Amino acid sequence: MADRAAGALSLPDDWPAHADTSLTLNRMGLFDWDLTSGVMHMDALGLDVFDLRPDEYDGRPASLGVRVPPDEGVRLDTMVTQALKRGVDRYGAYFRIRRRDGTLRWTHTQGCVRRDESGRPVRIIGIVRDATQELADAAASVDVDDERRRQTGVVESTTAALAHARTVEDIIELLKGSGGLKLLGAASLVMGLLESGRIHLVAEGPEGSFVPGTRYTRVDEQYPMSEVVRTLAPRFIESAQDFADSYPVLWPHISGLGISSAAYLPLIAQAKPIGALGLLYRDKSGFTADERNVLVALGSSIAQSLQRAVLYEQEHDLAEGLQQAMLPRRIPDVSGAQIAVRYRSARFGRDIGGDWYDVIPLPSGRVGAVIGDVQGHDTHAAAVMGQLRIVLRAYAAEGHTPATVMARASVFLDALDTDRFATCTYAEADLTTGVVQIVRAGHVDPLIRDHDGSCRRVPAPGGLPLGLSAEFGRLEYPVSTLELDPGQTLLLYTDGLVEQPGADLDDGMQLLTSLVHDGPRDLQLLADHLCEVVDERGGDDDVALLLLRRKGALAPQAGGRLQQHVAQNDPEGLRAARHMVRAAVRAWGARERAHDIELAADEMITNALMHTDGGAVVTVRVLTGGRRRLRVEVEDRSSALPRRREAGEDGVSGRGLLLVDRLSDAWGVEARGGGKSVWCEFAVPERDAP
Repeated sequence: MADRAAGALSLPDDWPAHADTSLTLNRMGLFDWDLTSGVMHMDALGLDVFDLRPDEYDGRPASLGVRVPPDEGVRLDTMVTQALKRGVDRYGAYFRIRRRDGTLRWTHTQGCVRRDESGRPVRIIGIVRDATQELADAAASVDVDDERRRQTGVVESTTAALAHARTVEDIIELLKGSGGLKLLGAASLVMGLLESGRIHLVAEGPEGSFVPGTRYTRVDEQYPMSEVVRTLAPRFIESAQDFADSYPVLWPHISGLGISSAAYLPLIAQAKPIGALGLLYRDKSGFTADERNVLVALGSSIAQSLQRAVLYEQEHDLAEGLQQAMLPRRIPDVSGAQIAVRYRSARFGRDIGGDWYDVIPLPSGRVGAVIGDVQGHDTHAAAVMGQLRIVLRAYAAEGHTPATVMARASVFLDALDTDRFATCTYAEADLTTGVVQIVRAGHVDPLIRDHDGSCRRVPAPGGLPLGLSAEFGRLEYPVSTLELDPGQTLLLYTDGLVEQPGADLDDGMQLLTSLVHDGPRDLQLLADHLCEVVDERGGDDDVALLLLRRKGALAPQAGGRLQQHVAQNDPEGLRAARHMVRAAVRAWGARERAHDIELAADEMITNALMHTDGGAVVTVRVLTGGRRRLRVEVEDRSSALPRRREAGEDGVSGRGLLLVDRLSDAWGVEARGGGKSVWCEFAVPERDAP
């Protein structure tokens, strides 16, 4: 029946139409993409859809890139890649191509993925066709809705990213980065901030596009950013001709950049303009109503972030300025030493901190170096720091021993009406001998950098932090003694240089020693290098740094003095005192009598520790006036005077003062308040032997 009916209708000879005929009439091009070789066959109709001549296509998908805008190409590549990875058999997408005359038109592609027996994709066969009219119909606007959702996502994604930006530079980097510009769909951007009635250009747009004379522009000048700030309304430039006609002063300078359209947005926060943002496009003409709404919303989000960043920078600069005002205005020149100091405020903190450094010139070629950190990051911590720095300087200048300086500072801090404590390291260096006495109150250990750049940690025993030691009645601060040779550098620093949240302190110390080892030889450059690392790393703690390098040995000075406290049952303190005496002997030209001086000093120290209660204070000094002499004094708290007596043949004691009498040129005992001082003197040459 069907055959008879068909024969009766007199149909065309070529009915039904062949598939090729159907594709041709509907202007659908075919492609066959061999994934193994990478070759893609594209028939004539397919090339016509891409507005390409056969001689312009070499069989490689990349050849089609001249007609596909970069953002569309990335989207297509991502879609195909995901289809292949997920194992789907078909995919389809709408995208835009750029025709030979520069206009854009919508195109549709659909592909079928062929796989081998193992499931590996080996071939994609599909079609491409002109979809301009299709997308113009309301019934086929699914992708348009997707575009609207994408535009809304731009605002959401940008706002989320801006929430992590703290400074104006952070915002500029976020927007100008490849991810930011890609998200915005723009080729480049410019940004200006309103300052005292002028617009300060802070982001210049594409490289090489800066227009001389536009770094600062007045609001009343004929520039697009000036206009939007003046009118508080966005300005959408829809074509190159529109740009040239509206801004004849600016356009000649940027006409060579290929800008086809632009959107300039006023940045308004709390009903006040704070600047302007310009987005420049190369492959775009005109703006839809949805695009305009999205860009206006984007400008509002950026304005809020910019206002927050500006306020942050202002508060940060104020805090850092107050902190700097609390630190010494200048570091004194110290004969025999090179000194470098630095302070860096926390990268992610607004409040003023309690880190400080100080350098205190002392008599007889000595210098005191202080580094400290008051607990907390607020103005109260800064106020405590300022007072503590002053009293530490005063106690050191009064001539107290390093241990006494630290103990008195702790008592002072405990007496203040505050709940803060402070960590601190005080180093008193005799630049004549190179002997350095170090007292540490809960602070990180110092470092020593040798002549060859090698760096090592100095494990100095310490006491409780300042304030806590007085509160708990533990004011004993052990003194560590080391020798600083000419060319060696002592590094004092606060824990912000080595501590990071979640990281081990030892790892931070190892990193610091390697940075010092590999750092510049010049002291100022080394300090800058360490601070640059801190700046790059960021962090939530301040950093103070003090570097002291001993120059060549100084000539011995009249009145030179070293002092060391030795507690009872303190072998480390006794060892440090012996080390101090030995260093003084070498530095002050008494090498020929070194054995006698060290033996006599050892006997006097031992006697004081064995026969009295409490510790002893050992002092070594140079005396002038007539013949030059080296004097050793051992002071204790007992008023009982020692006696020189002859020991029996079997006696194990009683020879101490006899040895002092035989070895020294003079000795004696002096009353000192509730105690006494036993001393001995040795004649030494005027110059140290080479």
